[in-house]
Amino acid sequence: MDPLHTQHGLNESEAAAEARRLLDDWASRPVRHHPTSFRDKTEMPAFGPTPPVKQEDHRIVPAWAAGIAVASIGVGAGITGVGCGAWLVLHGLASVTLNSVLMVTLPLAGFAMTVTAIGGAISKARAAITTNVYEAPVTQHTMIDNSSTTRGMFFARTRNTIR
Repeated sequence: MDPLHTQHGLNESEAAAEARRLLDDWASRPVRHHPTSFRDKTEMPAFGPTPPVKQEDHRIVPAWAAGIAVASIGVGAGITGVGCGAWLVLHGLASVTLNSVLMVTLPLAGFAMTVTAIGGAISKARAAITTNVYEAPVTQHTMIDNSSTTRGMFFARTRNTIR
């Protein structure tokens, strides 16, 4: 028995009248609204601590697991960004021409030159300025003693003593 092609004893005009009656009956009923929130209207005490209200805990995933999941997503996104950056750099370096070599090395050389200049300036600024003024005659006495000994055939040892 096929329900789509079976006559139920009503002709087309009777079926339309019955459908209209069912729709009018449905439309005449009031719409029932279901509350989606709840407000507690009990009065709060005028003084003193308020009573605690139990709040159900409906977490599905523990907090530590959610933290690990968020961290792994962050690490994955970061590694993806590093990989894309490396791919772009290596793709650009794959076509080695004078312009590409200059585009890579000139900023690095400029940065190195700037760092060197700043380091030199800091070194000069930190260097102590000493001025030694000698007002008496300076004499230097140097005495050199040479002694050499040879042991064996090939190895010789020379000692120089400066006083």
